[in-house]
Amino acid sequence: MDWLKLPPLNSLRAFSAVAETGNYTLAARQLSVTHAAVSQQVKILEAHLQVSLVVRSGRSIQLTDEGASLAGDLEIGFAALGRGVERLNQLQAERPVQITMSPAFAAEWLMPKVKDFQQKHPGITLMLSPTADVVELKQGGVDIAVRYRDKRRPDSSIKPLLVSDMIVIGHPSLIGDQDLSNPAALVDLPWLQELGTNEAAEWLTLHGVVPDRPLKVHQMPGNLIMDAVRRGDGITFTARAFFRNDLKSGRVIELFSEQEFGLYYIETLSGPLRPAVRSCLHWLYSNAERVSI
Repeated sequence: MDWLKLPPLNSLRAFSAVAETGNYTLAARQLSVTHAAVSQQVKILEAHLQVSLVVRSGRSIQLTDEGASLAGDLEIGFAALGRGVERLNQLQAERPVQITMSPAFAAEWLMPKVKDFQQKHPGITLMLSPTADVVELKQGGVDIAVRYRDKRRPDSSIKPLLVSDMIVIGHPSLIGDQDLSNPAALVDLPWLQELGTNEAAEWLTLHGVVPDRPLKVHQMPGNLIMDAVRRGDGITFTARAFFRNDLKSGRVIELFSEQEFGLYYIETLSGPLRPAVRSCLHWLYSNAERVSI
């Protein structure tokens, strides 16, 4: 199709509305513009086609033979466009909202809240993708990514979803009566850390501890770490927000705390977002919180 030969779309829309309503005023109301704007667009179309499309007959208007022919074709064309847009909107509405986040965040923060989302947005399906990998956002793929950074990398442009103390915790049976008031004492304990991270060594470095022997570190998905800590398999560095109830009940013991050290935030693709994605974002931010001592 040679797009340069087509008249301006606004002029075609204006003429089609006039043909449909038989009235400039009604056409203007339908298009949310002025009577003069509709009249001007019809004149632009006639000048482009070099043919008369509309003639006045007293207070009313009539289409010329050429105008009636064009109006019929435009009705078919705009109806097809409308159906195409409607199908696209329907597909977009039915497509699940895909969210990626760490397994620990999914298991301990997001999943307990999903029922509330389903009750408030029954027409929206969520597709959760817990992973330790940083998933790239692409059109037609992941819509929302929950990312993590700590306060050593501040960014004032970030809108926090969750700000939490980051704590070192362990099960009472593992801690026993050991004096662990010195960070260096944690070198001899088994550490549990999320796949693809170096949390144990980074935390010890943060406190100036340089181990003189290899650490006992077991790597696993974050959601498995939660259960392993509760069994007493090792200690871990994690968000206070994930263990509030366990700390309150004494099921786990807090050894060290970095106040409001961890920040979880959201990334989305730039540009327009689907209504379902916007609804999900609004709901997520309505649950935003700070979890500290």
